[in-house]
Amino acid sequence: MRGAARVPVGRRLRALARAELTLLGRNRSAVVTVLLVPLVLPFSVRPTADQIDLKAEGLSVGTLMVTAAVGFSLLFAVYTSLVSAFVARREELVLKRLRTGELGDPEILVGTALPAVCIGLAQTVVLSVGCALLLDMDAPKAPYLTVLGVLSGLVLSAALAAVTASVTRTVESAQVTALPLVLLSMVGSGIALPTDVLPDRLASVCELLPFSPAIRLVRGGLTGELSGYEALGAVATALAWTVLAVFAVRRWFRWEPRR
Repeated sequence: MRGAARVPVGRRLRALARAELTLLGRNRSAVVTVLLVPLVLPFSVRPTADQIDLKAEGLSVGTLMVTAAVGFSLLFAVYTSLVSAFVARREELVLKRLRTGELGDPEILVGTALPAVCIGLAQTVVLSVGCALLLDMDAPKAPYLTVLGVLSGLVLSAALAAVTASVTRTVESAQVTALPLVLLSMVGSGIALPTDVLPDRLASVCELLPFSPAIRLVRGGLTGELSGYEALGAVATALAWTVLAVFAVRRWFRWEPRR
């Protein structure tokens, strides 16, 4: 007797993503974090822009705010929201139950992350277009670098969220465990403050932070001032962090409640 037909992977992922999106919509605090925070925070960098000689650094207010918009979307719409989502689903035994069905471990994690990743991508597009129109920006000089930066940042945000969830005990503590990387990235990766204004040695160290390659590619695509060698270095660093994060998830991600 032949067994029941196996549901295609794409359909299983869509079903899981829809369920996760429904759960996200029921959590008001998560909705605020995902939708409103990334929309408001980019405007907080405007006072910083007024205190910097942007022309001397080859930047503009528009470039600074678009880069900030992308960075804040990665940090809040994707990274912090997914840390809470992974922990909540684990503690509610949702992940454990999903593992008893057809879904494999990678599919469960990807399906859970899809809504946040798609929201982050949509926010990035909307905020970038909005800033470009309001600030009368020129078209990106190397748009392919900007797209590559956004996509690599989205993938890494989801992977790092799963890593952080591995060491997070409760949903209430998720914001605390995510905070160090958020603050470090805001200051050191060029999201709230351009790395161009940092001392050379410190800037060189900050280039190795997880989100620095994505932000560097986004900004380089807007200004066109990123050389091929520098772009290749940023891509290699982003790839290295992604591989390291995926390895950490495979090795240490917890599927059972931490009680």
